Amino acid sequence: KDIMKRFLSITAFAFVLLALTGCNEGTRKKALLPTISGKAGEVIIVVSKGEWEGCVGIELRDLLASDCPFLPQKEPLYTLVNITPSTFTNIFQIHRNILIVNISSDVTEPGIVYRTDVWAQPQCVMSVNAPDGESAAEIIRENRDRILHTLEQAERDRIINNAKKFEEHSLAPEVTALAEGSPHFPSGYSLKKRAQNFIWISYETTYINQGIFIYRYPASGENDLTVEKIIAKRNEVLKQNVPGMFDNTYMTTSDITVPGLEYVRYKGRDFAEVRGYWEVNNDFMGGPFVSHSFYSPSGEDIIVIEAFVYAPRYDKRHYLRQVESLLYSFEWAEESKK
Repeated sequence: KDIMKRFLSITAFAFVLLALTGCNEGTRKKALLPTISGKAGEVIIVVSKGEWEGCVGIELRDLLASDCPFLPQKEPLYTLVNITPSTFTNIFQIHRNILIVNISSDVTEPGIVYRTDVWAQPQCVMSVNAPDGESAAEIIRENRDRILHTLEQAERDRIINNAKKFEEHSLAPEVTALAEGSPHFPSGYSLKKRAQNFIWISYETTYINQGIFIYRYPASGENDLTVEKIIAKRNEVLKQNVPGMFDNTYMTTSDITVPGLEYVRYKGRDFAEVRGYWEVNNDFMGGPFVSHSFYSPSGEDIIVIEAFVYAPRYDKRHYLRQVESLLYSFEWAEESKK
Protein backbone atom coordinates (compact mmCIF):
# COMPACT_ATOMS: atom_id res chain seq x y z
CA LYS A 1 0.00 0.00 0.00
CA ASP A 2 2.81 2.41 0.94
CA ILE A 3 4.59 1.70 -2.36
CA MET A 4 1.36 2.31 -4.29
CA LYS A 5 0.70 5.60 -2.44
CA ARG A 6 4.24 6.71 -3.14
CA PHE A 7 3.86 5.81 -6.81
CA LEU A 8 0.58 7.73 -7.10
CA SER A 9 2.08 10.76 -5.35
CA ILE A 10 5.10 10.78 -7.66
CA THR A 11 2.84 10.37 -10.70
CA ALA A 12 0.59 13.23 -9.62
CA PHE A 13 3.64 15.45 -9.00
CA ALA A 14 4.99 14.58 -12.44
CA PHE A 15 1.71 15.59 -14.09
CA VAL A 16 1.67 18.92 -12.20
CA LEU A 17 5.31 19.56 -13.13
CA LEU A 18 4.58 18.73 -16.75
CA ALA A 19 1.59 21.09 -16.79
CA LEU A 20 3.59 23.90 -15.21
CA THR A 21 6.45 23.30 -17.64
CA GLY A 22 3.97 23.48 -20.53
CA CYS A 23 2.58 26.79 -19.23
CA ASN A 24 6.06 28.19 -18.75
CA GLU A 25 7.04 27.06 -22.25
CA GLY A 26 4.03 28.89 -23.69
CA THR A 27 4.83 32.02 -21.69
CA ARG A 28 8.49 31.87 -22.70
CA LYS A 29 7.62 31.32 -26.35
CA LYS A 30 5.32 34.36 -26.35
CA ALA A 31 7.93 36.47 -24.57
CA LEU A 32 10.43 35.62 -27.31
CA LEU A 33 8.14 36.77 -30.12
CA PRO A 34 9.22 40.01 -31.82
CA THR A 35 7.10 43.15 -31.65
CA ILE A 36 4.70 43.62 -34.55
CA SER A 37 5.61 45.73 -37.56
CA GLY A 38 3.54 47.81 -39.97
CA LYS A 39 1.40 50.91 -39.64
CA ALA A 40 -1.81 51.06 -37.64
CA GLY A 41 -4.77 50.43 -39.89
CA GLU A 42 -2.85 48.21 -42.34
CA VAL A 43 -3.85 44.64 -43.17
CA ILE A 44 -1.65 42.17 -45.08
CA ILE A 45 -3.81 40.03 -47.39
CA VAL A 46 -2.03 36.81 -48.34
CA VAL A 47 -3.62 35.46 -51.52
CA SER A 48 -2.57 34.77 -55.12
CA LYS A 49 -2.75 37.61 -57.63
CA GLY A 50 -5.45 35.80 -59.59
CA GLU A 51 -7.73 35.47 -56.56
CA TRP A 52 -6.93 39.04 -55.46
CA GLU A 53 -8.13 40.33 -58.82
CA GLY A 54 -11.13 37.97 -58.79
CA CYS A 55 -14.11 37.41 -56.52
CA VAL A 56 -12.03 36.97 -53.33
CA GLY A 57 -10.27 40.31 -53.75
CA ILE A 58 -13.51 42.06 -54.67
CA GLU A 59 -15.18 40.74 -51.51
CA LEU A 60 -12.25 41.73 -49.28
CA ARG A 61 -11.96 45.22 -50.75
CA ASP A 62 -15.70 45.75 -50.40
CA LEU A 63 -15.46 44.75 -46.74
CA LEU A 64 -12.16 46.23 -45.56
CA ALA A 65 -11.44 49.08 -47.98
CA SER A 66 -14.92 50.63 -48.09
CA ASP A 67 -15.21 54.25 -47.02
CA CYS A 68 -14.69 54.90 -43.33
CA PRO A 69 -17.99 56.43 -42.12
CA PHE A 70 -18.33 60.03 -40.94
CA LEU A 71 -14.98 61.36 -42.13
CA PRO A 72 -14.83 64.65 -44.08
CA GLN A 73 -12.75 63.12 -46.89
CA LYS A 74 -12.89 59.62 -48.35
CA GLU A 75 -10.61 57.22 -46.48
CA PRO A 76 -10.76 53.41 -46.46
CA LEU A 77 -11.53 51.52 -43.26
CA TYR A 78 -8.16 49.75 -43.64
CA THR A 79 -5.18 50.01 -45.95
CA LEU A 80 -4.84 46.66 -47.70
CA VAL A 81 -1.51 45.23 -48.92
CA ASN A 82 -1.66 42.14 -51.14
CA ILE A 83 1.18 39.61 -50.70
CA THR A 84 1.29 36.36 -52.64
CA PRO A 85 1.82 33.12 -50.65
CA SER A 86 5.29 32.61 -52.19
CA THR A 87 6.47 36.04 -51.02
CA PHE A 88 4.92 35.81 -47.56
CA THR A 89 8.29 35.62 -45.80
CA ASN A 90 9.56 36.61 -42.34
CA ILE A 91 9.45 40.32 -43.10
CA PHE A 92 5.67 40.18 -43.64
CA GLN A 93 4.89 37.50 -41.06
CA ILE A 94 5.51 39.91 -38.18
CA HIS A 95 2.91 42.40 -39.42
CA ARG A 96 0.22 43.50 -36.96
CA ASN A 97 -2.81 42.35 -38.99
CA ILE A 98 -2.72 39.38 -41.40
CA LEU A 99 -5.52 37.74 -43.35
CA ILE A 100 -4.46 34.55 -45.16
CA VAL A 101 -6.68 33.08 -47.87
CA ASN A 102 -5.81 29.40 -48.23
CA ILE A 103 -7.46 28.02 -51.36
CA SER A 104 -6.76 24.34 -52.03
CA SER A 105 -8.67 21.25 -53.13
CA ASP A 106 -7.18 19.59 -50.04
CA VAL A 107 -9.28 21.77 -47.70
CA THR A 108 -11.81 19.50 -45.98
CA GLU A 109 -13.11 21.96 -43.35
CA PRO A 110 -13.91 25.31 -45.01
CA GLY A 111 -14.16 28.29 -42.67
CA ILE A 112 -12.15 30.93 -40.82
CA VAL A 113 -9.60 30.37 -38.08
CA TYR A 114 -8.86 33.32 -35.76
CA ARG A 115 -5.48 33.40 -33.98
CA THR A 116 -3.33 35.82 -32.04
CA ASP A 117 0.43 36.25 -31.64
CA VAL A 118 1.46 33.65 -34.22
CA TRP A 119 4.71 35.23 -35.47
CA ALA A 120 4.79 38.46 -33.42
CA GLN A 121 2.91 40.25 -30.67
CA PRO A 122 0.33 41.72 -30.28
CA GLN A 123 -0.75 40.21 -33.59
CA CYS A 124 -4.09 39.42 -35.24
CA VAL A 125 -4.10 36.56 -37.77
CA MET A 126 -7.15 35.26 -39.66
CA SER A 127 -7.03 32.30 -42.06
CA VAL A 128 -9.80 31.72 -44.61
CA ASN A 129 -9.71 28.07 -45.71
CA ALA A 130 -11.68 27.03 -48.79
CA PRO A 131 -11.51 24.51 -51.68
CA ASP A 132 -11.99 27.23 -54.34
CA GLY A 133 -12.28 30.99 -54.84
CA GLU A 134 -16.07 31.12 -54.92
CA SER A 135 -16.27 29.26 -51.61
CA ALA A 136 -13.66 31.59 -50.07
CA ALA A 137 -15.65 34.66 -51.19
CA GLU A 138 -18.81 33.16 -49.70
CA ILE A 139 -17.08 32.46 -46.38
CA ILE A 140 -15.88 36.07 -46.24
CA ARG A 141 -19.41 37.31 -47.02
CA GLU A 142 -20.94 35.16 -44.28
CA ASN A 143 -18.38 36.34 -41.70
CA ARG A 144 -18.21 40.05 -42.54
CA ASP A 145 -19.22 41.29 -39.10
CA ARG A 146 -16.84 39.02 -37.20
CA ILE A 147 -13.89 39.82 -39.48
CA LEU A 148 -14.47 43.55 -38.99
CA HIS A 149 -15.00 43.17 -35.24
CA THR A 150 -11.80 41.11 -34.88
CA LEU A 151 -9.71 43.74 -36.65
CA GLU A 152 -11.35 46.65 -34.83
CA GLN A 153 -10.81 44.99 -31.46
CA ALA A 154 -7.17 44.19 -32.25
CA GLU A 155 -6.43 47.80 -33.25
CA ARG A 156 -8.37 49.13 -30.25
CA ASP A 157 -6.67 46.82 -27.75
CA ARG A 158 -3.21 47.92 -28.90
CA ILE A 159 -4.10 51.56 -28.33
CA ILE A 160 -5.68 50.87 -24.93
CA ASN A 161 -2.77 48.72 -23.76
CA ASN A 162 -0.35 51.44 -24.81
CA ALA A 163 -2.43 54.02 -22.93
CA LYS A 164 -2.31 51.89 -19.79
CA LYS A 165 1.42 51.30 -20.16
CA PHE A 166 2.21 55.01 -20.51
CA GLU A 167 -0.71 56.43 -18.56
CA GLU A 168 -1.01 60.04 -17.47
CA HIS A 169 -2.19 59.16 -13.98
CA SER A 170 -3.13 62.71 -12.96
CA LEU A 171 -6.22 62.74 -15.20
CA ALA A 172 -8.26 59.77 -13.96
CA PRO A 173 -9.03 61.28 -10.51
CA GLU A 174 -10.26 64.50 -12.17
CA VAL A 175 -12.56 62.63 -14.53
CA THR A 176 -13.72 60.13 -11.91
CA ALA A 177 -14.86 62.98 -9.64
CA LEU A 178 -17.31 63.98 -12.38
CA ALA A 179 -18.15 60.72 -14.17
CA GLU A 180 -17.67 58.09 -11.42
CA GLY A 181 -15.13 56.43 -13.70
CA SER A 182 -12.60 57.31 -16.32
CA PRO A 183 -10.95 56.26 -19.56
CA HIS A 184 -7.19 55.60 -19.53
CA PHE A 185 -5.32 58.59 -20.96
CA PRO A 186 -1.78 58.12 -22.30
CA SER A 187 1.10 60.50 -21.69
CA GLY A 188 0.70 63.72 -23.65
CA TYR A 189 -2.96 64.27 -22.79
CA SER A 190 -3.66 67.11 -20.38
CA LEU A 191 -6.54 68.87 -18.66
CA LYS A 192 -7.60 71.80 -20.87
CA LYS A 193 -10.77 72.89 -19.07
CA ARG A 194 -12.79 72.02 -16.00
CA ALA A 195 -16.21 73.58 -15.44
CA GLN A 196 -19.41 72.56 -13.68
CA ASN A 197 -20.32 69.06 -14.93
CA PHE A 198 -17.84 69.42 -17.82
CA ILE A 199 -14.21 68.41 -18.43
CA TRP A 200 -12.08 68.82 -21.56
CA ILE A 201 -9.00 66.61 -21.96
CA SER A 202 -6.74 67.34 -24.92
CA TYR A 203 -3.67 66.18 -26.84
CA GLU A 204 -2.42 68.95 -29.10
CA THR A 205 0.44 69.34 -31.54
CA THR A 206 1.07 72.09 -34.09
CA TYR A 207 -1.50 70.87 -36.63
CA ILE A 208 -3.48 68.15 -34.79
CA ASN A 209 -5.94 68.32 -31.92
CA GLN A 210 -7.33 65.12 -30.38
CA GLY A 211 -9.80 65.94 -27.65
CA ILE A 212 -12.15 64.23 -25.23
CA PHE A 213 -15.13 65.87 -23.55
CA ILE A 214 -16.70 64.40 -20.42
CA TYR A 215 -19.99 65.80 -19.19
CA ARG A 216 -23.14 64.78 -17.35
CA TYR A 217 -26.70 66.04 -17.04
CA PRO A 218 -29.93 64.86 -15.35
CA ALA A 219 -31.77 62.03 -17.06
CA SER A 220 -35.42 62.60 -17.91
CA GLY A 221 -36.19 58.91 -17.59
CA GLU A 222 -37.80 58.67 -21.00
CA ASN A 223 -36.07 58.27 -24.38
CA ASP A 224 -32.87 59.82 -23.04
CA LEU A 225 -30.67 58.01 -25.54
CA THR A 226 -32.28 58.94 -28.85
CA VAL A 227 -30.03 60.68 -31.37
CA GLU A 228 -32.24 63.80 -31.25
CA LYS A 229 -31.93 64.18 -27.46
CA ILE A 230 -28.22 63.35 -27.40
CA ILE A 231 -27.42 65.94 -30.11
CA ALA A 232 -29.67 68.62 -28.59
CA LYS A 233 -27.94 68.29 -25.23
CA ARG A 234 -24.53 68.10 -26.95
CA ASN A 235 -25.13 71.40 -28.71
CA GLU A 236 -26.31 73.02 -25.48
CA VAL A 237 -23.28 71.84 -23.47
CA LEU A 238 -20.68 72.68 -26.13
CA LYS A 239 -22.10 76.14 -26.85
CA GLN A 240 -21.61 76.90 -23.19
CA ASN A 241 -18.18 75.31 -22.75
CA VAL A 242 -16.27 75.21 -26.06
CA PRO A 243 -15.89 78.71 -27.53
CA GLY A 244 -14.23 79.38 -30.86
CA MET A 245 -11.44 81.85 -31.58
CA PHE A 246 -13.75 84.80 -32.25
CA ASP A 247 -16.87 86.37 -30.74
CA ASN A 248 -20.08 84.39 -31.25
CA THR A 249 -18.21 81.27 -32.33
CA TYR A 250 -18.55 77.93 -30.56
CA MET A 251 -18.49 74.21 -31.28
CA THR A 252 -21.72 72.61 -32.42
CA THR A 253 -22.97 69.65 -34.46
CA SER A 254 -22.84 70.05 -38.22
CA ASP A 255 -26.10 69.48 -40.08
CA ILE A 256 -24.27 68.45 -43.26
CA THR A 257 -25.54 64.93 -42.55
CA VAL A 258 -27.65 63.20 -39.92
CA PRO A 259 -25.45 61.71 -37.15
CA GLY A 260 -25.41 57.93 -36.92
CA LEU A 261 -26.59 56.08 -33.82
CA GLU A 262 -25.78 52.57 -32.66
CA TYR A 263 -26.56 50.91 -29.34
CA VAL A 264 -23.51 49.03 -28.11
CA ARG A 265 -22.80 46.54 -25.35
CA TYR A 266 -19.08 46.36 -24.60
CA LYS A 267 -17.55 44.44 -21.71
CA GLY A 268 -20.78 44.55 -19.71
CA ARG A 269 -21.42 48.26 -20.31
CA ASP A 270 -24.30 49.57 -22.46
CA PHE A 271 -24.09 52.89 -24.25
CA ALA A 272 -25.43 54.83 -27.23
CA GLU A 273 -22.67 55.53 -29.74
CA VAL A 274 -23.20 58.57 -31.96
CA ARG A 275 -20.98 59.48 -34.92
CA GLY A 276 -21.11 62.73 -36.81
CA TYR A 277 -19.35 65.95 -37.74
CA TRP A 278 -18.64 68.90 -35.51
CA GLU A 279 -18.15 72.45 -36.70
CA VAL A 280 -17.55 75.87 -35.22
CA ASN A 281 -20.55 78.16 -35.58
CA ASN A 282 -19.66 81.25 -37.67
CA ASP A 283 -16.20 79.85 -38.49
CA PHE A 284 -14.66 77.30 -40.85
CA MET A 285 -13.30 74.71 -38.43
CA GLY A 286 -14.70 71.19 -38.28
CA GLY A 287 -14.03 67.45 -38.14
CA PRO A 288 -15.37 64.07 -36.99
CA PHE A 289 -16.59 63.11 -33.52
CA VAL A 290 -17.74 59.96 -31.70
CA SER A 291 -19.67 60.03 -28.43
CA HIS A 292 -20.72 57.40 -25.89
CA SER A 293 -23.77 58.26 -23.77
CA PHE A 294 -24.85 56.05 -20.85
CA TYR A 295 -26.65 56.15 -17.53
CA SER A 296 -24.83 56.82 -14.28
CA PRO A 297 -24.82 53.93 -11.77
CA SER A 298 -27.79 55.51 -9.95
CA GLY A 299 -29.69 55.98 -13.21
CA GLU A 300 -30.34 59.62 -12.33
CA ASP A 301 -27.88 61.16 -14.80
CA ILE A 302 -26.61 60.70 -18.35
CA ILE A 303 -22.83 60.59 -18.65
CA VAL A 304 -21.21 61.42 -21.99
CA ILE A 305 -17.62 60.80 -23.08
CA GLU A 306 -16.85 62.15 -26.53
CA ALA A 307 -13.81 62.03 -28.81
CA PHE A 308 -13.13 64.51 -31.60
CA VAL A 309 -10.33 65.28 -34.03
CA TYR A 310 -9.17 68.49 -35.70
CA ALA A 311 -6.48 67.78 -38.30
CA PRO A 312 -7.11 69.99 -41.37
CA ARG A 313 -3.83 69.05 -43.06
CA TYR A 314 -4.07 65.28 -42.65
CA ASP A 315 -6.22 62.22 -43.17
CA LYS A 316 -8.20 61.64 -40.01
CA ARG A 317 -8.94 57.90 -39.83
CA HIS A 318 -5.91 57.06 -37.72
CA TYR A 319 -6.26 60.03 -35.36
CA LEU A 320 -9.95 59.37 -34.77
CA ARG A 321 -9.35 55.65 -34.18
CA GLN A 322 -6.67 56.54 -31.62
CA VAL A 323 -8.80 58.88 -29.54
CA GLU A 324 -12.02 56.87 -30.03
CA SER A 325 -10.30 53.78 -28.61
CA LEU A 326 -9.72 55.65 -25.36
CA LEU A 327 -13.50 55.91 -24.92
CA TYR A 328 -13.64 52.11 -24.94
CA SER A 329 -11.11 52.01 -22.09
CA PHE A 330 -13.61 53.65 -19.71
CA GLU A 331 -13.93 51.86 -16.37
CA TRP A 332 -16.18 52.59 -13.43
CA ALA A 333 -14.20 53.55 -10.35
CA GLU A 334 -15.14 50.32 -8.58
CA GLU A 335 -13.97 48.22 -11.54
CA SER A 336 -10.58 49.93 -11.72
CA LYS A 337 -9.88 48.97 -8.10
CA LYS A 338 -10.21 45.25 -8.84
